[in-house]
Amino acid sequence: MKFLSRENWLLFLYQHKDQVLRVLRWLRVLASILALALFIYYYGFPHAAATSKQLLTITKGIFGFFVASYVIRVGVSLQPWQYLRSTLFEGFLILLLLIDIFSVFVFGFNAVENLFLRLDIENFTPLYILSIQAYLLLLVGLEITKVSTGITRIRLKPATTFIYSFLALILAGTGLLMLPEMTTHQGGMPFIDALFTSVSASCVTGLIVVDTATYFTFKGQVVILALIQLGGIGILTFATFFALFLKKGVGISHQAMIRDFMAEESLFNAKGMLAQIVLFTLLIESIGAFLIYILWDANTPFLDDKGELIFQSVFHSISAFCNAGFSLFTNGLYEDWVRNAYLTHLVIAVLIIFGSLGFPAMRDIFSIRNIRVRLEAPWKKWKLSTRIAVWASLALIVFGTLVFKVTEANHTLSQTDGLGSWVTAFFQSVTTRTAGFNTVDISALSVPTAILFIFLMFIGASSGSTGGGIKTSTFVLIFLAVITTIRGKKSLELGSRSISFDLLNKAFTIFIFSATYILVGTFLLAYFEPKMNVLDLVFEQVSAFCTVGLSRGITADLSTASKIVLISSMYIGRIGTLTLAFALASRVETTSYRYPKAHILVG
Repeated sequence: MKFLSRENWLLFLYQHKDQVLRVLRWLRVLASILALALFIYYYGFPHAAATSKQLLTITKGIFGFFVASYVIRVGVSLQPWQYLRSTLFEGFLILLLLIDIFSVFVFGFNAVENLFLRLDIENFTPLYILSIQAYLLLLVGLEITKVSTGITRIRLKPATTFIYSFLALILAGTGLLMLPEMTTHQGGMPFIDALFTSVSASCVTGLIVVDTATYFTFKGQVVILALIQLGGIGILTFATFFALFLKKGVGISHQAMIRDFMAEESLFNAKGMLAQIVLFTLLIESIGAFLIYILWDANTPFLDDKGELIFQSVFHSISAFCNAGFSLFTNGLYEDWVRNAYLTHLVIAVLIIFGSLGFPAMRDIFSIRNIRVRLEAPWKKWKLSTRIAVWASLALIVFGTLVFKVTEANHTLSQTDGLGSWVTAFFQSVTTRTAGFNTVDISALSVPTAILFIFLMFIGASSGSTGGGIKTSTFVLIFLAVITTIRGKKSLELGSRSISFDLLNKAFTIFIFSATYILVGTFLLAYFEPKMNVLDLVFEQVSAFCTVGLSRGITADLSTASKIVLISSMYIGRIGTLTLAFALASRVETTSYRYPKAHILVG
């Protein structure tokens, strides 16, 4: 009895706690890997009912291990109640399973199964299996987020870590899309097409080499949707948010990484922005999905299928906010039954605008704290970066709408009159800068409009957003520098603020790098596709590099070499040219010297 006393038990825990936790940590890693492998095998490959039952049994066993692991961790904790409070979310998931098991042994029925029956869901077995696997995936996700904060222990530049995170997402997406159950194509999707689709979804571009609506099964479309969501707001942002949510803490270097990519002025702001990014995203996407759902009209072919209506609404809302441009319709929003659904077009356009403004700007405009501050002190303005994002976006939207209305009056708008033509022009002006949806036949655009689209795509969205391009701030700074030079001024000024030449140098670096890369990419496309129209190739290359996704109908006909060119363009365009340059460049040892000034003839 003496051995079981509280003092001896605490002493035993103190002596063996580290060893027990270390073993459990490695076992949880192995269990997580096995759980992911089972999940992929279950949904990615066809199998018989007996095999399905065996897989479910193994899944329940893994789930049981996570339960036992959690109980042991609580037991070895010297302060169990504090540990329970710090792991409430994980504990809640475990509690759901325990209730399920308890209901079977005590009351003789399965709680989850009974819930499905009460909801009049007859074929509850697939949903029940999915619910168990969803619980398990959440637990695996928790383990992954615990590991995510260890990223900064690896001696890599933040930019390099960001690049690798997207590369890992792309490779994972490629592998999943190649599984037999993801497509309607016999034998699965070819590697190059799966890679192209994964890059396009992860980099929120929208260029496609197959018809998303008919080539992929529901499972494949869900994978594409997950890639869009993770690629849209950044896999690092997701991992860091959940690490904070679990109260595991985030180191200074990890916060600095997020600060760099979210264009925040301080580590405190960067850390505080993480929760708002996810909350803003979920809130806006949810509202968008609801509005799209209620706006489906009588011509909708899947009107009687509520599940399909919900999925289509959610898919297009996420695709729009993340500026991806993927659609589950063969001809996009140019389908006969949706091309005149102008209210739906406006909802999608607003979602695109929100996504393209950038999270720092949205936080500055819409956060409750900032709204309260401006109500109390109306003279306080938005941050300069926010004003640039809002007013530059507004100017480009108006400019694109007016020019499109004029140049396409006798072409794609010839059959559209009145308000409809203005909505179409507005929608294309909004989506061309970054999203890639279309309500007109892009291949039928006139040459002046195609040139306009190239210009808008090249500028793109705002900094810290889900969109691509050189960004509105880069365009504004270069335009300001030109005006300043013409006027003979020696300093750059905007909004009663001085602009440092370091920022201007970054803007010119982005511009030159982007223009050069587009030129090289176009050259390679012209070399690999000598029979195609040069304007179409330029359009395709700009669309890929600026992660827009509009095409003049040549993507599926490109050779493998050309697809590789576009894959590289989408990837580099998404991670950012400046990010790539910083990741590859070596740091100079010192800049504390100056050479004599030189005079060079210019122009």
